[in-house]
Parts: sequence; C-alpha cells; structure tokens
Amino acid sequence: MILCLDVGNSQIYGGVFENDTLLLQFRKSSRYKASSDEIGLFLRGVLKENNIDPQGVNQISVCTVVPDLLHSLKNACLKYFSKRPFVLQAGVKTGLKIKYRNPLEVGSDRIANAIACTVLFPKRNVIIVDFGTATTFCALNSQKEYLGGVILPGLGISMKSLEDNTSKLPTVEICEPKVTLGRSTVESIQSGLFFGTLGAIKEIIHNLTAECFGGQKPLVIGTGGFASLFEGTKIFDQEISDLVLRGLYQALKLNT
Repeated sequence: MILCLDVGNSQIYGGVFENDTLLLQFRKSSRYKASSDEIGLFLRGVLKENNIDPQGVNQISVCTVVPDLLHSLKNACLKYFSKRPFVLQAGVKTGLKIKYRNPLEVGSDRIANAIACTVLFPKRNVIIVDFGTATTFCALNSQKEYLGGVILPGLGISMKSLEDNTSKLPTVEICEPKVTLGRSTVESIQSGLFFGTLGAIKEIIHNLTAECFGGQKPLVIGTGGFASLFEGTKIFDQEISDLVLRGLYQALKLNT
C-alpha cells in the first residue's frame, strides 16, 4: 500500500492506495510546529481506526507547501513507518514542462494536481481550480506544459479578513446563498463570499481560455475543500476531490 500526504497551510490531507484504488481519505488540521510524534501517532491511529494495518504501508509520497513541517514529516515516516518518504519537489521527475519563469516557485500541490490531470486527461488542455487556503488556478496544455496560473485568497481567508479587520462583522458559515441580495449581515457576507468568488472564477477562466488556449474551451477541473460548494453553478466540467492524492501517487510511480 502507498500512503500519500498533502500537507498544506490549513490541513493535512491524506489517502491510502492499493493497486491503483484509493482505499481511504482523511484530513487533519495542520500546525506549523507539529512534532514528528504528533504526526506519526495521528497517521498510525487514523489507519488503524479504518482497519488498515500501518505495517502494510510499503511507500509514502509527500508534498507540502509548509517547509517548517517537512522535517517533522520525514522523521514521522521514518520513526512510525520505517520508510523514507518520496517528496515531490524540485529535481524529481514530473513528466511536465514547467513554463514558470522560476519553476521552483510552483507549489508542489499544484504540480501534483497537474500530474494527475496528464494521466486522467491525456492530450487535453486543462484549467485546474483548487480551493485550499488560497484558491489557485493552473493552466496545463495538451503537450504537458504547465503554463502558469493565478492565486487569490481562499474563502476561509476572505471570511477571516472581514472578521479580523472590522469591528462588527461576525464569522459566518460559508455556504451557497439562495439569492444574491442579503437581508441580514450574515446573509450579506455569505452572498459576498460566494458570488464574489464565483465571479472571480468565471472571469479568470474566461481570460485564461483566451490567453492560453486561443479561445478553445479547455477542460475545467475543480478540486479542494470548497469545490463542492460550487457544484450547482456548473462552472466545472468535473469535480475531483482527490486530485492531489492521485498526483502524488503518479509522481511516486514516475520516480520509482
């Protein structure tokens, strides 16, 4: 079995694969200074609670955008699984041609998403919209060229910014409003978060389609925690919640 871990600013998102099948997915809030023991005990515990023997983990594939956690993560894998993890980072095989001016700047989670799309949708132009701590857009062409992308504040950050920088605006549940016009402060914030993000998504997809693909419609893939929130808007051709895990799995296979 292969354990895949995407360690982000807000969450550790993990999964276990066996023979190309994803057996388990799990999430845990991440902290910048989590120790190797905290991470290792959690990973073993969540596997056992889902009837998966930690001893059955043969390989571990990891990506992270939190450098401070990488040392603890590596030590957790060594101590609790006796495995040195494969880390998706600069210098490993990805099968992609990175067109960023500085390829080292591309987040490894975004690379994992792109790798997964080259396998799931070969020879297709793709725009990936990932709803994490930040909402990111990645443009990938049919020649496996990672063209670049867009980054904007995620829904959670936007809501917290309103709470932290105003004296009266409360924290609200992030949800899809039935109408745009809010009739209370809570409804107004919910509408602004949802429709503001939706409008940005539509505009960015429109511009990337014109700039990157000559107006030819690409496949638009939604992923990440809040992707399902926009399911009813039909802005995505597909929503693939486990895209980053599938990319980590493929990256490990490329480098084994």
